[in-house]
Amino acid sequence: MVHSCCSPDREPAERPVGGPLPTPGIVAADSLITLPGSTFRMGDDSPWAYPADGEGPVHEVELHSFRIDRFAVSNARFAEFVDATGWRTEAENFEWSFVFGGLLPDDFPPTRGVEDAPWWRQVFGADWNHPEGPHSDIADRMDHPVVHVSWNDALAFCSWSRTRLPSEAEWEAAARGGLAGKPFPWGDELEPGGEHRMNVFQGVFPGKNSGEDGYVGTAPVTAFEPNGYGLYNMTGNVWEWCADIRDVGYYATSPTKSPTGPTAGPERIQRGGSYVCHASYCRRYRVSARFGSDPASSSGNVGFRVAADV
Repeated sequence: MVHSCCSPDREPAERPVGGPLPTPGIVAADSLITLPGSTFRMGDDSPWAYPADGEGPVHEVELHSFRIDRFAVSNARFAEFVDATGWRTEAENFEWSFVFGGLLPDDFPPTRGVEDAPWWRQVFGADWNHPEGPHSDIADRMDHPVVHVSWNDALAFCSWSRTRLPSEAEWEAAARGGLAGKPFPWGDELEPGGEHRMNVFQGVFPGKNSGEDGYVGTAPVTAFEPNGYGLYNMTGNVWEWCADIRDVGYYATSPTKSPTGPTAGPERIQRGGSYVCHASYCRRYRVSARFGSDPASSSGNVGFRVAADV
């Protein structure tokens, strides 16, 4: 299945080729913070929302206390994991991943695009260490979020770092930063007072990104002001994998206490939007927006952050 507006999936016939999860290594990063148990209203049925994504109905959720990282996992942090375990990502094993065409040089050889979304290009040699392909590297992006990681890759990192992926409900509660019923981590306005609060696409999509927020690709994991809980980049920059299976009808029947998602389904949840989101076609850079991809899929705008039990 292809989701043209956000991040693309690999063809269904392509299946994961990763190995067993690595042995747990280091303890969780000291950048995890503890959020106390709370009750919040999850979802959105305002004009901002995409009903077809299952953002509604708005419903009350009670969560136990949990820990979540202030930052998305960075290239530097992922490199530690790879150095310690020898893990090869699924993009490396497949030998290609999807790259946003606007980040490729003008003379880049033609490659297969995604149907209905030609801005997503199949690039051989694109992986976490070479985000735009073999001609690129992360030497000057070690503080940027790791990308081209599948849900399975994220799970492997969690196994090593003694963490886990957040549930979708935990992610949204954290992203809201203590605010209720607001579309963004800071409030109601996309750009309050004309100030950019996150890394998304500005200009005319997909051909001209003005970079008015300071970035045309990923931004450092510390970019922009944190939300009320001290968490950075909960919207924009990169989509973040959650633990849950995706089901657009789940909110209508989900448990009130600590929901963990459906028990079966082909896709895993992503949250938060990315630098490719633009108001003209994909306003999913909001705290309630939800998306899903095959757990083996990877692209240049998908990463993750970790959580843990208290």
